[in-house]
Amino acid sequence: MRSVLPILTVLIAIVAIWYAGAVWMNSAWTLAQAERAEAELTFGEVVADTMRQERPRLPAPHQVAAELKNTVIDKKVTSKRSLVFHGWITLRSTLAGFALGTVVGLLMAVSIVYSRVMDMSLMPWAIISQTIPIVAIAPMIIVVLASIGVEGRGVPKAIISAYLCFFPVLVGMTKGLRSPDAMQLDLLKTYGASGWAVFWKLRLPSSMPYLFTSLKIGIAAALVGTIVGELPTGAIRGLGARILIGDQFGNPIMIWSALIAAACLAAGLVTVVAVLQGVTLRRMGFGR
Repeated sequence: MRSVLPILTVLIAIVAIWYAGAVWMNSAWTLAQAERAEAELTFGEVVADTMRQERPRLPAPHQVAAELKNTVIDKKVTSKRSLVFHGWITLRSTLAGFALGTVVGLLMAVSIVYSRVMDMSLMPWAIISQTIPIVAIAPMIIVVLASIGVEGRGVPKAIISAYLCFFPVLVGMTKGLRSPDAMQLDLLKTYGASGWAVFWKLRLPSSMPYLFTSLKIGIAAALVGTIVGELPTGAIRGLGARILIGDQFGNPIMIWSALIAAACLAAGLVTVVAVLQGVTLRRMGFGR
């Protein structure tokens, strides 16, 4: 109960602020309509109207909840209007990009730790790569892949997802592989351990807490990359496509429901990684 109470307190505060923001942002349209009709509205009437507008500037929480119920529970999962269907499309590209980004990040981290040349040359470029806006890179990736005969939207989205994912894994794994102190490394050298033995017996196990922390960041970044990648590709499926369609048709409720669904999906993915982290680290003897 003690652990749930702070979460509920923050949640209630967010919902209260959300409702207040909806009243503030939507009241302009209500007052403008009343002025045209030369009618006077009480504060209660203004608040009531801001809670039921069809195209509000900021949808109220209950409007978004109703849209989520309609698109998640009431619709069949195979329906193109179902957020479950669109969430699955986004999830597939996210997992593909996460896997690719993780492998690239791990390989780069190992090369940086074991090669000073790679450390001096590769890491600065990896850092610089993160300063380039992903929205600017996404169309370039699509054009390059199309020029070499790679059609479809799945591969570009996975690559864009991996682009955002690899850097947290690279930084976390590099820090983890370098976490053993000099005394531990000298001890293994005293026993005549080879470089591979040092890696498997010391560096890799020591890096696991750092790796899982970076994986939680990486999988959330991979989801963001997938959603961003769906916008310039003109995708008609996926959570990013729902956001884009909602924007094109001026439907903020659709946009917000897709955003909430994406947030829930991200929370679920991070939770899965956290569970794997707990199981793995307990088996390896961490935290006992």
